Amino acid sequence: MAHETLTNHPVVPHDAWLAARTALLAKEKAFTRARDELNEQRRALPWERVDKTYLFDGPDGKQTLAELFAGRSQLIVYHFMFPPDWSEGCKHCSFWADHYDGPGVHLNHRDVTFVAVSRAPLAQIEPFKRRMGWRFKWVSSAPSDFNYDFQASFRPEEVARGVMLYNYQRTNAGMSDREGASVFYKDPKGAVFHTYSCYARGIDILNGTYHFLDLVPKGRDEDPEDRQSWVEYHDRYQG
Repeated sequence: MAHETLTNHPVVPHDAWLAARTALLAKEKAFTRARDELNEQRRALPWERVDKTYLFDGPDGKQTLAELFAGRSQLIVYHFMFPPDWSEGCKHCSFWADHYDGPGVHLNHRDVTFVAVSRAPLAQIEPFKRRMGWRFKWVSSAPSDFNYDFQASFRPEEVARGVMLYNYQRTNAGMSDREGASVFYKDPKGAVFHTYSCYARGIDILNGTYHFLDLVPKGRDEDPEDRQSWVEYHDRYQG
């Protein structure tokens, strides 16, 4: 992949650089405060109770949604694009998944369990997971409606029409499965509540590499018309 070469970028004396940097710092601090406020608003969203029974197949056998919490009160689910008719998981979801093993111990310490969910059967998931060297828990939602109910998968007739409910709007999601994350809470009596879901660019917050790249001069260095096209050719994500 060819990388952009930076040329003719402004170069100034230190005093001018410092003035520009402190001006940006004021905007960064305002953004941090705005982000803190947004996070508070996210946590303050009303919940919806999950009464439907979902059954998952994973390394610990068959488990319900409540059992996926693993004794904790909060659960983050990453909707990993891996439908049953694919031979391997999505390359773009794989880029995201490269960030999921490290935080696990810290999430657990803060009463949070993380799990990835796909519609592919466990017999397809586990060999791919081993190939990629991941340790996080990954379960199959098949044949339940879980991914469909949480807007990460779409029925064949929806795909044929090109109209699906994705990211809270009717749109053409382009395929049978899309990326997303859903969050759940379980109260002391065992009741489960859906608290939040995000999709598309909403999952950028889960990708630590992007946060590093946003600091450097070239940024994410992606084609604005075809974001992440480079992932398709990355050696790590080739079969």
